[in-house]
Amino acid sequence: MQSTKEPWTSPLWRSRPAFLYSSKPLARFVGRPAAAFLHIEPASGIVLLACAVIAMVWANSPWAASYEWLWGLDISLHIGGFELYHSLRDWINDGLMAIFFFVVGMEIKSEIVSGELRSLRNAVAPIAGAIGGMAVPAIIYAAFNAGGAGAGGWGVPMATDIAFAVGVLALFGSRIPAAARVFLLTLAIVDDLGAIAVIAVFYTEEVSMGWLAAAGVILVIAIGLRLLNVWSAPVYLVVGTALWLAMLESGVHATIAGVIMGLIIAAKPLFDPAAAHARAQELAKEGLTAEETEQVVRLRRDALAPTDRLQAANHPFSSFVVLPLFALANAGVVLSGDLLATAATSAVTLGIVLGLVLGKTVGITLATWIAVKTGAGRLPTGTSWPLLVGIAAVAGIGFTVALFITELAFRGEGTELLTAEAKIGVLAGSLIAALLGAGLVALTAPKAQRTQAT
Repeated sequence: MQSTKEPWTSPLWRSRPAFLYSSKPLARFVGRPAAAFLHIEPASGIVLLACAVIAMVWANSPWAASYEWLWGLDISLHIGGFELYHSLRDWINDGLMAIFFFVVGMEIKSEIVSGELRSLRNAVAPIAGAIGGMAVPAIIYAAFNAGGAGAGGWGVPMATDIAFAVGVLALFGSRIPAAARVFLLTLAIVDDLGAIAVIAVFYTEEVSMGWLAAAGVILVIAIGLRLLNVWSAPVYLVVGTALWLAMLESGVHATIAGVIMGLIIAAKPLFDPAAAHARAQELAKEGLTAEETEQVVRLRRDALAPTDRLQAANHPFSSFVVLPLFALANAGVVLSGDLLATAATSAVTLGIVLGLVLGKTVGITLATWIAVKTGAGRLPTGTSWPLLVGIAAVAGIGFTVALFITELAFRGEGTELLTAEAKIGVLAGSLIAALLGAGLVALTAPKAQRTQAT
């Protein structure tokens, strides 16, 4: 249709179209293609990978000093006698990443209320796979590092990067059965929940009981608001910010506040969707006044679950701003011949690489096989065991959360080398897992069905 190919000619425009819909060459050949790219499934993974490459190149370029200067820049916030004092990297890791974990929390809530985790039979296999995919990598890492300086990094190879893993499967389009995609997504969500628990329990340093008590009071207020059926987003934004601040000052990692708020948000709509649709149709019969148009907009909004609306609103920012900034700030490892030689024989690096590549594949496959063979769970519809092995290998892409845990596991003076070795392990292991997983999926996924003309 002409209105699709030439949106600037639409009669809807009052005077002239918005820039993105205009006939300007910059809009036609840059703006709209860029907007279309952001809506494809692998887009966030591609952007994340590009930022990781940029960080690596930048950290090893003649401008390497500017890399550390920028992300180590001290930024302070003063409110009366209260002061927050952190580097730019810490503001990203502790602050912006709370938004990412907020989205993860809402994904978990949606899956529990209306997704795969609602049905115990459907949920058993991916939950078992996630548990196996966390336990075996941690065991492999511990086998290499028990009693050593890097022993505390056992949580690093446990993580699966949702954006990358789902993006790899998306490259195969309709060849991947829908149930297999849901299996990986559910597994990755449960995996993230496990990573969050590990961060909260094992990677929390000194705890301030006063601030933790304050966080508890704020949490009770948030739950009370939810029970009172308060639906105002600004109210929860204020409460969530207060909870984040209390968590930050308590010593428990501040991103946990994001997960908690995500789990509190309602996953069922305020209005019954069918009744809201019927009411909207009734209003539209005789034409809509301005007031009735507002009613229709409100009906449409409140017929959606808040978790769905807030995920739609926050997911682009999380995927295309928060995670790329995180990659830029944390993936830049200064490489040298000595460091690469050290990493090649480092127990930390080897433990992470083998944990991500071998541990994830074996752990997920074995745990899923046990769940299916015992009758507790079932294999995703249309998914063969060879394809499941390929999906398990794809889940070995740790990247974002693995780098995040690396920053928590190796803190303080004298841990710079361990951190660098761990990051090399995460980057190398994730790359190998991506290539191995993609190769296995390409070999084992059903061939695409050709549509015949009628």
